Amino acid sequence: MTKTCSQLFDGFEHTVLGNANEEVAGLAYSSGKVSPGDAFFCIVGLKVDGHSFAQDAIDHGAKVIVCERKVYLADATDVTEIIVSDTRKAMAHAAARFYDDPSRSFSLVGITGTNGKTTTTYLVEQIAKSAGKRTGVIGTVGIRVGADSFKAEHTTPESSDLQKTFAQMREARADVVAMEVSSHALDLLRTWETSFAVTAFSNLTQDHLDYHHTFEAYFEAKALLFSKDYPAKRVVCIDDKWGKELLRRCNANDDNVVSTGFDPSAQIHPVEVTYAPTHTELLLDVRGQRVRFSYPLVGKFNVSNVMLAFGIALQLGIPVESIARALEDAPQVPGRLERVSVPNDGGVSVFVDYAHTPDALEKAMRSIANITEGRTIVVFGCGGNRDSAKRSIMGKEALQADFAVVTSDNPRNEDPLAIIEDIVQGMGSDPSAYAVEPDRRAAIALAIAHAKPGDSILVAGKGHEDYQLVGDQVLSFDDRVVAAEELKRAFGAEQGEA
Repeated sequence: MTKTCSQLFDGFEHTVLGNANEEVAGLAYSSGKVSPGDAFFCIVGLKVDGHSFAQDAIDHGAKVIVCERKVYLADATDVTEIIVSDTRKAMAHAAARFYDDPSRSFSLVGITGTNGKTTTTYLVEQIAKSAGKRTGVIGTVGIRVGADSFKAEHTTPESSDLQKTFAQMREARADVVAMEVSSHALDLLRTWETSFAVTAFSNLTQDHLDYHHTFEAYFEAKALLFSKDYPAKRVVCIDDKWGKELLRRCNANDDNVVSTGFDPSAQIHPVEVTYAPTHTELLLDVRGQRVRFSYPLVGKFNVSNVMLAFGIALQLGIPVESIARALEDAPQVPGRLERVSVPNDGGVSVFVDYAHTPDALEKAMRSIANITEGRTIVVFGCGGNRDSAKRSIMGKEALQADFAVVTSDNPRNEDPLAIIEDIVQGMGSDPSAYAVEPDRRAAIALAIAHAKPGDSILVAGKGHEDYQLVGDQVLSFDDRVVAAEELKRAFGAEQGEA
């Protein structure tokens, strides 16, 4: 499959230096991944300017260079340059044209917000499958196209990768695709030229302020998915002020919008909720119609996720009764309050959760406390090279547990001890409230040793991740696997084993 430069940039303001009918065989934004005949996009990144790699791209076989300024190259006699004002937007536009606008071939659901995106995509997938639809999922845990699944580098892939994935979903004849849409993706135009059937908002809490700097800027990035650039039906959780503001904007734009939340003014809100250790029973008011069902997920925050998914399914045209039936078989989402199962746990329940923001940590701990007879213990850390302002807040939130163990998360290129020091700044000086153990395995073992029958342990921060980022190393580490190993070490592999 090839497209000419004229076809790729039709309708996009550009200047051609060279052959406008040059055939393009593929799209690349990393010079090391260029194949012969590709167009290379000189993306101006946060740390690296792609214009510096134009010659390397040509050396790898690029025939077209898309840039924001003319690049002077040593060997470019037969290379076409496309000059644009924004290479990110140009790549998104070209990618959609290269793959023939694949997102128009199915109902695409875009879900944004700080917490709950992954779980909601899984719930939407479950509902759509139960309604007889072919589905796809794109998000933090990975990408699923039909029966195939693979990992993704970003929550929302770069535009050329994203459109290629959409094309694969079209080939798999997907009917409904649920996608997590990050604030970075919206700000960096990865979703530009993507057609959505439904866009949904979960909540906004502190995260990524190292990138966005202020809550207002963070919100405005999320709100882009509800702007006129992305026309769609809307679903908005109104349990925080940001959701209420987004609902106001949607109403002002005469959008078709469904509101959800614990707020009784929401079109979808709970009338009764019963929390149990293995499931939740819910009586839901859905636009005046009451529906009662139970589902095998726990915690108040999952009620929010269920309501958001319910609203999305309504906007997709699925009947209320069908949605409720589908949710009764809701799947366990990897690393989202996932209980670690071993033959003998000594009466200690261990849950692994991706909670890596203050709000998510607080909600996960509260959910576990609601289903625990004994004490709650939390093991957590904070990632390096990320929003450092939330570290002390995370420490303060962790004190809601009966005991906390502060450890390493993904320190990346920061000193793990310096990150831990930032965390404990918010935890006071009571030595009985928490312990510090930088080694994550040892920290999990310490929490298990501290626990008694009837207690619950939350291992937070990494969830589904099966690695730990330390410096430039990617180490094998899965909280679920490690917790299972440490439970077996503490209590024996079989009931009654010494």
